[in-house]
Amino acid sequence: MAAAVTLISIDEYLKTPYHPDCEFVDGQLEERNVGEYEHSRLQSLLTIWFGNRESEWHVRVVTELRTRVSDMRVRVPDVCLIRASAPRERVTLTPPLLCVEILSPEDRLPRAAKVMEDYARMGVENLWILDPIERVAYVYKSDGELRLTSDRLSIPGTPIYVDLPALFANLD
Repeated sequence: MAAAVTLISIDEYLKTPYHPDCEFVDGQLEERNVGEYEHSRLQSLLTIWFGNRESEWHVRVVTELRTRVSDMRVRVPDVCLIRASAPRERVTLTPPLLCVEILSPEDRLPRAAKVMEDYARMGVENLWILDPIERVAYVYKSDGELRLTSDRLSIPGTPIYVDLPALFANLD
């Protein structure tokens, strides 16, 4: 016999704090894997990297901000870059410039790609998945392609970049 699934409304989700925060997908709560050293450290390093360049790159860096990707889905990216000119929203409705997911040891690439698909449908053009254990990154393309890299990530048409070897070296 299948277990009963409890559905909640998007309004109930949005007014309820969860610790750690979870995602809302089609009426159900989805837990996120967070809290382990490599994930947390990489998230901190990336936030510092972007934060030190906010005025130069005309962006705001935010972590774990609820992002409403559709009427019935809210994702919580590990790190986002929002254009400095974008409206300030309690729950992001305006597509960020960049969404980054950082894999935890329990995470699997297919699930992360599914999350990236939601961001792409929302209109986010720059999507990265970072793996602190394998020390590689994936660029997600809107057609579903995942491109592996261990060198440099950048946002085309902007000065925004991340030097992956230098970033990952700071995990040691």
